[in-house]
Amino acid sequence: MTATLTNTPVLETERLILRAPIPSDVAPWVAFLLSDRGIWHGGGPENGEGGAWRVAATFAGHWVLNGFGLFVAVDKATGRPVASAGPYHPPDFPEIELGWSVWSDEDQGKGYASEAAKAIIAHCRNDLQFPSLVSYIAPENTRSCALAERLGAVLDTSAKRPHPGDLVYRHFGEVA
Repeated sequence: MTATLTNTPVLETERLILRAPIPSDVAPWVAFLLSDRGIWHGGGPENGEGGAWRVAATFAGHWVLNGFGLFVAVDKATGRPVASAGPYHPPDFPEIELGWSVWSDEDQGKGYASEAAKAIIAHCRNDLQFPSLVSYIAPENTRSCALAERLGAVLDTSAKRPHPGDLVYRHFGEVA
């Protein structure tokens, strides 16, 4: 028997269906987490397949434990999962974070992360009624910093952060 996440929202954009993870997402998600870009999401080649699988399982389990989590973005035209994005809030994070990742090099630069993030920001503000939403980004992750800025996020230098070196981009809520 395969357990599934039920009663989770499904969001739709022009090109994407955003839904909770399903078992068939694990292989492409783990492949991403094993890549050099996976390091920004708790992965990286040095963690091995087991470590990458545990990260993907943590993201999937977040839905059960918190009632919200990372959506898998599925390209409507191809039916392929191409990215993940959504709110994330483990107990050591001071605020709810919006994270995103595009899983394969071939899908980079097509606007999937931006399209998904815009829909999820609206969902977090309007449906979940979160008081604020931030993205914690390592300064050297310049692509994510640029995306946060394109999304209209504001750098909040006084915000608490889970890792001392991270930048905090505030999507909405008070900027101190």
